[in-house]
Amino acid sequence: MTAQATLPALNSSIEEQRVYLEGDSWQQYEALLSTLGDDFPSLRMSYSNGTLEIMTTSPLYERLKTLIGMLIEAYLQEARIRFYGIGSATFRKEVQEKGLEPDECYCIGAKKDFPDLAVEIVLSSGIVYKFDIYKGLGISEIWVWESGKITLYHLREYGHEQMKKSELLPNCDVELLAQHMNFEDEYDAIMSYREALRAGA
Repeated sequence: MTAQATLPALNSSIEEQRVYLEGDSWQQYEALLSTLGDDFPSLRMSYSNGTLEIMTTSPLYERLKTLIGMLIEAYLQEARIRFYGIGSATFRKEVQEKGLEPDECYCIGAKKDFPDLAVEIVLSSGIVYKFDIYKGLGISEIWVWESGKITLYHLREYGHEQMKKSELLPNCDVELLAQHMNFEDEYDAIMSYREALRAGA
């Protein structure tokens, strides 16, 4: 590696931790993915033109990403929208020197090489760094959960623009979905959300 850094212990903290390394090559990034990716599912790596972010996730982080994924899938099922969940798979484009692993992601309507919708959980820092990566990968919509609400972004020619409602899922009441992220019990959250969706149908 071209920078000295020590990764935080993978099970040491209730908060996610980040390390940034500058000057790493695309080949070093791919070597790290090959070496660490499958063995450390709580590890996230993002790469953009020589800058590598390595992040460890916390139990709260994993709970929130799983819950928002279940809620999104509940909406898609209730709305009878065909989808393909890809979880936290790694997506990368060597020609753009961009790569990352969304917290959750989905292809809508049909399987594709890259997802249409990506989800990011933010607990301790923003994701400004990742927007450039998502633009390079051509992922059209990003949902960011932070501070109890979901903010939506859609890809334009110049980058991702914040918007009030989803363009991929225009009938989805995202505020209603976000309210169910505050439930202490995942089962209660999903059942309540499905009931709300059916009541509004």
